Amino acid sequence: MLHIGYVLCGLIAAGILFLGSRFWWSPAAASAEFGIAHSPPPSTGLTAWLSVKGTRDIAAGLFVVLLMTNGSPRLLGEFMLVASLIAFGDMVTVLRSGGSKGLALGMHGFTGLVIVATGACLIFGAK
Repeated sequence: MLHIGYVLCGLIAAGILFLGSRFWWSPAAASAEFGIAHSPPPSTGLTAWLSVKGTRDIAAGLFVVLLMTNGSPRLLGEFMLVASLIAFGDMVTVLRSGGSKGLALGMHGFTGLVIVATGACLIFGAK
């Protein structure tokens, strides 16, 4: 169970780092695919805010890597449980904006559930 938790953490960290970097290098595409309805067209101000989001995503991915390499499995699992709130918050934001329910539940909601399952594997697998 512990091995599965670490593999999932690695995949989640890689995904978060990829998505965060997309908000830096391709903000219009990343914003459009996030799922918020009626996203404004790219502008200097919007691009700056998307860079802020990208920076936070990159930092979150690096936190996972840091805890994977230096923390205890239990601490990593607890972090993942708390971090799942980011995905669930994204889901609620997309739903509240009138965005796609399928995208909100299928991408953001499912991601949150995977993060919860990952945290549970780590916590229950820790000794």
